[in-house]
Amino acid sequence: MTPSSWPSEVISPAPTWPVPSLATAIGRGLLGHCPACGERHLFNGYLKVAPECRRCGAPLGLARADDAPPYFTILVVGHIVIPLMLVMQRMSNPPTWELSAIFIPLTLALALGLLRPIKGGTVGLMLTMGMLKPNPAPG
Repeated sequence: MTPSSWPSEVISPAPTWPVPSLATAIGRGLLGHCPACGERHLFNGYLKVAPECRRCGAPLGLARADDAPPYFTILVVGHIVIPLMLVMQRMSNPPTWELSAIFIPLTLALALGLLRPIKGGTVGLMLTMGMLKPNPAPG
């Protein structure tokens, strides 16, 4: 019986952009800055991530967050809105139309206001941890 050996690990080359600590990268992403260098150009538009940082060359567009930011946003907004709604229901028992008039706009405002920072934080997390997807081959 021959001893088994682990397959050789693929060693990826060191990134050519600065790699900050995880907390720094997430914080910069939450603010809409490049997670690598801290410049203010993570997004091209409301949610479109810039292909790369103009200052440090970090491949921001390869950190495809996909469905994670909406899920995180729903989690955060739900933990804010539902307790507030339950407390209001317990304290004054308002009619349903009043709860709807208050909490539907609040939910929409929180969701739209938090989606971009949460996406930036997710891109910062992915960039720091090397979770980058290469561009698909044309054809």
